[in-house]
Amino acid sequence: MGGASCPALAAAVSNAGGLGMIAASWTEGDDLRSLVRETKEMTSAPFGLNLVLEWDQRERLGVLLEEGARVVSYFWSALEPGSPYVEEAHQAGALVMLTVGSAEEARRAVDAGVDVVVAQGLDAGGHVWGGVGTMSLIPAVVDAVAPAPVIAAGGIGDGRGLAAGLALGAQAAWMGTAFVVADESRSHPAYKDMVTRASEVDAVWSEGVFNDEWPQAPVRTLDNSTLRAWRAAGSPPPGERPGEGDVIATMPGGDPIPRYSVSNPTEEMTGEFEAMALYAGQSAALVRRRRPAAEIVEELLAQAAATIGRLPAT
Repeated sequence: MGGASCPALAAAVSNAGGLGMIAASWTEGDDLRSLVRETKEMTSAPFGLNLVLEWDQRERLGVLLEEGARVVSYFWSALEPGSPYVEEAHQAGALVMLTVGSAEEARRAVDAGVDVVVAQGLDAGGHVWGGVGTMSLIPAVVDAVAPAPVIAAGGIGDGRGLAAGLALGAQAAWMGTAFVVADESRSHPAYKDMVTRASEVDAVWSEGVFNDEWPQAPVRTLDNSTLRAWRAAGSPPPGERPGEGDVIATMPGGDPIPRYSVSNPTEEMTGEFEAMALYAGQSAALVRRRRPAAEIVEELLAQAAATIGRLPAT
């Protein structure tokens, strides 16, 4: 969820019985320590922090572990046996999670000592690691790594999706789009409203668009004017895209956000939000209103229980 995540959202999810997660990949120094400390002040329940391994994250990992992080999630890399990302986390008593996009990656992750495998299907919003749809990926990963626990991710937006993930053999479901619109999320209100109005076909996969700071990383975002102009121009590569270099938004301190930035609209920004990276999965059609995170969790659990209860006994 990138900039949408924050201590308040993670704590609210954890307090409601889920596992709140916080993006920590781009946070520095004392601000990184504050992420953990602030969250601890708001919840005594477990929560996790995510690091993208496209870049060296050893220093950040050290800070998180020093501050008592006990659930660490990794993304955008395979992990090999002896990886310091696994060994250092385990030495500190932390649980290690890794997002994968195939059964083979899942097997390698477990061989490397990963405790929990997150199987992310192509339906997912934001940065998409693999190329297999969620319904096909989850059982393949479950079969590949049993009895290691698996979390189903990608296009899951309500309790029916949670029930489906459990039916496919996963032990839990990971959801992002459903919580982008939570009251506690740092997403800009305009972004939240665009998600609640979106349909499943509005969340489109693209490569070479919103990637200025993270090249060669495909994403799923809501279709918008930037994407339409890019497609109309023949989907040109970076350096030839229409409007490249345009400043479409600014941070509070005045730092510019160019048209093809990975930045998603957060509450402190100003600018042309519709043209920015509007991360959302194909589950956007299931997200119809803004509300507190606890209410979202409660409804997810109730709907999942009701769905499972309607299934015929076997």
